[in-house]
Amino acid sequence: MHKVICACVKSKVRSPSVCLDGCQERLRPITEIEASSPPPPPRGRRRRQVKVEYDEDDGASRVKAEHWEPPDWTKQLGFIREMRSGRDAPVDNMGAEKCYDTQAPAHVRRFQVLVSLMLSSQTKDQVTGAAMQRLRAHGCTAENIVATDDKKLGELIYPVGFWRNKVKFLKQTSAMLVTEFGGDIPNSVEGLVRLPGVGPKMAHLAMDIAWDQVSGIGVDTHVHRISNRLGWLKKPTKNPEDTRKALEEWLPRELWSEINWLLVGFGQQVCLPVSPLCSVCLNQYSCPSAHKCSPAKRPKPGSPRSPGPSRKFKVESEPEQESDGRSKSAANQKPPD
Repeated sequence: MHKVICACVKSKVRSPSVCLDGCQERLRPITEIEASSPPPPPRGRRRRQVKVEYDEDDGASRVKAEHWEPPDWTKQLGFIREMRSGRDAPVDNMGAEKCYDTQAPAHVRRFQVLVSLMLSSQTKDQVTGAAMQRLRAHGCTAENIVATDDKKLGELIYPVGFWRNKVKFLKQTSAMLVTEFGGDIPNSVEGLVRLPGVGPKMAHLAMDIAWDQVSGIGVDTHVHRISNRLGWLKKPTKNPEDTRKALEEWLPRELWSEINWLLVGFGQQVCLPVSPLCSVCLNQYSCPSAHKCSPAKRPKPGSPRSPGPSRKFKVESEPEQESDGRSKSAANQKPPD
């Protein structure tokens, strides 16, 4: 005798005619093989089809989508190179690359690069260059700085900005260099920022100039200001260190060494802190900040501010310092007694 099962697959029954569960389905005999096989899905319900899709090279596309760079930056950089082609800005003649004694031993040259960077903070290149000439004539080595009394050292570096603090930092740094490095400077950013009065900007520039190693972008007030004006940052930054990090996220590494020299000179001659010369700037049509801070009056013909096809980007006198409230305090300091 065959077993019977309801067509709705709910229960086995004794009666060969009606399902006890009340579905009123006719029963049909099944073989032992059918009874042992898994029941079919209920009628009226269909399996949902699952579509599986694979993204090709998903990792690479994600990285590409997240990459950001400012629009027109290559064209703007080319124009800045053109405007800086004369190499006649103060930084070109009196920057840290020009302040050391080329005939001195290598470790002394590196020390002098660091000293010039320390003096240049909040100070025009002309003032830094003159102070370095006096120091070199006196004997600008770590050992000699340690042996020089504070009064004499102050006379040598005055009137650099915050000269009293810099006398203290120079003495402390020189003593550390004599004790720990034999009068040389550290060859790493980590070692340099340990020195009193040395920050990230000075450390990256010292690595580039003194050790010929590109460790990062040297961002001073000029690079900070111009990068924000040009829109070279994903979002505006409030200090040079944030600007450095933002620039290094997208700017090709092979440009890290050049960008400081380009933008500093550009900021000294054209993109001034106050009243930038937008009318003679080749980027005036692509710069989002163009003509927002320019002089209200049109410059006189023949003046350095006058535009024209044969214009030359002459050196303009910079304000004593950036308009951050620190210039007056630095300018009003009295010379050493």
